[in-house]
Amino acid sequence: MKVKATVVGAGVTGLAIALELLERGAGDVTVLDRSGVGAGASGVQPGGVRRQWATRANCLMANESYAFYRDFPERLGTVAQARLEECGYLFVADEVETLGRLASALEVQHAAGIPSELLGPDAAAAKAPALDRESLLGAAWCSTDGYFDRPQAVVEAFAEAVIARGGRVAAGEVMGIARDGDGWRVELRSAEAMHSDAVVVAAAAATSGLVAPLGIELPIVEEARHLFYSDPIRERLLEPLVIAVDRGIAVKQLADGRVLASDLHARGGDEDAWRRRLRSQLVELLPALEFVPLPLAIEGLYDMTPDGQPIVCELDAGLWTAAGFSGHGFMVAPSTGRLVADGLTGRPLPEWGAALRADRFTGALEREAQVI
Repeated sequence: MKVKATVVGAGVTGLAIALELLERGAGDVTVLDRSGVGAGASGVQPGGVRRQWATRANCLMANESYAFYRDFPERLGTVAQARLEECGYLFVADEVETLGRLASALEVQHAAGIPSELLGPDAAAAKAPALDRESLLGAAWCSTDGYFDRPQAVVEAFAEAVIARGGRVAAGEVMGIARDGDGWRVELRSAEAMHSDAVVVAAAAATSGLVAPLGIELPIVEEARHLFYSDPIRERLLEPLVIAVDRGIAVKQLADGRVLASDLHARGGDEDAWRRRLRSQLVELLPALEFVPLPLAIEGLYDMTPDGQPIVCELDAGLWTAAGFSGHGFMVAPSTGRLVADGLTGRPLPEWGAALRADRFTGALEREAQVI
């Protein structure tokens, strides 16, 4: 089915959608961004790809995206190269209740075909020998979870593939979207206007402001997150990515030797306080990191929804949104692209599409418990 589409947002989500549309022969596809490819959240995220989630929709999206990313270099055949490193994700629990939640999430994961495991303290410490075995009760583990060491290369590869398949990636700040007969008009700050059969708004937290004048309310809010980096360290101290759920920290040693750590509870604006809290928790959990400074801090933004799951659906005929990813847009960009492209080209939607509709917030919510 041919369709002329405009995608608002040249982050990994918007580019993945454009790629899927082009691979379905959609025809004329343009991706617009006010700042450039990967200039927003896609440019500062750490490149994680995991399948350990607590809702079926997120597990199924992650499963599909993992399969795409596993063969990423060969699939796209681009100059920009990036490869998924399957280092494993270890969710560590200090409390009985937390371990119970991880066990419940594993049941959801196993139903979706994800090979995760529940580990005791000894088995968990064997996955990450730097862990203080006495400080943990157990953990959830999936060996195929991993990360891209150069996540920006993934975004660049998507952009390269879009252009190679006949799409266009252009600079342009979108000021408004309006119905235009059977299609849509996208108004730019330059006073130009683009006319399309379909528009996909994939602009993270800015999405809600763009569709609000159309009478559409999306419960998406920005939430600041902070990453701390060390200088490169020659010694390999930690291979898997460790998430200490009860402590509210995550830590990984990257391929170049740098240690990446995050205080998942950081709020407000006191960077020194976050660093102190992070330091104290890291030393208790991973004593080998006691003398590893974290001098570099980088701020990014999550576009959060009330249930921690994205909004990916048709808001009006030919108007789609893909936003509110709550920090895991990179992880599920390929499956997001498939859902939107299926919808716009008249194909059946995947099972998990129903859980991502914008109208779900009027009732009881199934909350994603493993947002980090």
